[in-house]
Amino acid sequence: MIYPWQHDDWNRLQGLRATWPHALLFHGLAGTGKVDFARHLAQGLLCETPQPDGQPCGHCVACTWFAQGNHPDFRMVCPENVAAENPGGAQAGGGAGDNVADADDGKESGKKTKTLSKEIKIEQVRALLDFCALGSHRGGARVVLLYPAEALNTAASNALLKTLEEPTAGVCFLLVTQRIDRLLPTVISRCRQWPLATPDPVAARAWIVEQGIEGGAKQAAQTLAEAGGAPLAALAIARDAEHATLRRFTLGQLAAGAGCDAFACGETLQKVSVPLVLGWVQRWLYDIGAQQGAGRPRYFPDAGKALERCANAVEPAALAAFWRTVVSQRAVENHPLNTRLVFESLFAEYRKLYEVD
Repeated sequence: MIYPWQHDDWNRLQGLRATWPHALLFHGLAGTGKVDFARHLAQGLLCETPQPDGQPCGHCVACTWFAQGNHPDFRMVCPENVAAENPGGAQAGGGAGDNVADADDGKESGKKTKTLSKEIKIEQVRALLDFCALGSHRGGARVVLLYPAEALNTAASNALLKTLEEPTAGVCFLLVTQRIDRLLPTVISRCRQWPLATPDPVAARAWIVEQGIEGGAKQAAQTLAEAGGAPLAALAIARDAEHATLRRFTLGQLAAGAGCDAFACGETLQKVSVPLVLGWVQRWLYDIGAQQGAGRPRYFPDAGKALERCANAVEPAALAAFWRTVVSQRAVENHPLNTRLVFESLFAEYRKLYEVD
């Protein structure tokens, strides 16, 4: 399926069908459904009786196979941890799927499970060479969906580059990324870039409300703002009660300024994802800066008074310095650090912004 905000992109994309590129690189805001869009396109390319606008019929043999996750002319390549979250959909070309099975077997036998890789490895890309060398089972296109493309390690990127430089006739690569800046320039240059449009806020809020969230339009507006305008991310926030509780605690500590309790933050948040908390802090800092500059916060409009109070108490230079601290911490956010100590240090540094010499 494609989402309401993706119809314009879909219709514009159909203009490429006469001279379809061998590789398309979709990029844009996280949480807007880029992978779903690419999967729908893959199904449309493989469909044997597509609709006039290129969308799959959903009824032919090819669509049935695709829905069941076993179409012989389709491969989906992603890291092991992503494949584990989508066990039915990752035809990973001999990479993720096999390792996920090993991890599950370990759980059942009581053995220590291996840590699932967050990278796309060279073995997965090499497996695509065999796929590309084979003829089409249905006499049509063969499609490779690879995401997130920024998960390609250096060796895998170089292997993929060789494949893109000498494309096999009839094979279409669909790459999806939310961090195009992390891809090799040479990989980017071999693809037709396609930036997916940011959803219209009004349409996005209406869609979130249609999903039946509690709080209606007000809650939809708040979560959409926190998610930076990404509807799927906003919907996940709205439906996650634990997220809401931790969010309130964290924002309360940030709003306290000089009264922020760094040790309480470490204790309460020690089992929470580091990227999640750093994201809240980074958005809060952005809104303080936005309050100082334009008087209008972006991510937490419901915390306007607290942001105004913080903005009046913090020096812009100190705010910029702490922003750089958070950015440097985000560079190692997925490393196995002591979460409690990370948060205690982070919030202690934040509290110093409000200390008056």
